[in-house]
Amino acid sequence: MGSTWSGPVEPVKVAAPPVATFPASSAPPHPPGEPASPAQHSAFNNCWSCRVFSGSGLILAGAYVYLVSRRPMKLGYQPGPGTVAQMVVGISIACWGVVVLADPKGKAFRVF
Repeated sequence: MGSTWSGPVEPVKVAAPPVATFPASSAPPHPPGEPASPAQHSAFNNCWSCRVFSGSGLILAGAYVYLVSRRPMKLGYQPGPGTVAQMVVGISIACWGVVVLADPKGKAFRVF
């Protein structure tokens, strides 16, 4: 009942990566007055439904983390450093969701 894994392990030879050669001219890639390249926007910045879905998911996840950390306080226990840290993490996740929904960078720099 042998398999290919039951035999001795043979060393694997790895080829060296090719060496890149550069042209002899050392001209700058673009003139100093021109921008380097046009702005590349991902589909995430242009897709409203994707932002709503992921932003609301992050807000709900942050609310869940926050409310779970508050549960012992409702039972009368004193909040410790771990509870406070959980509350801060929950609020941070929810704020991240608000930033995804608001998309402040996309509104500041519109490209037509």
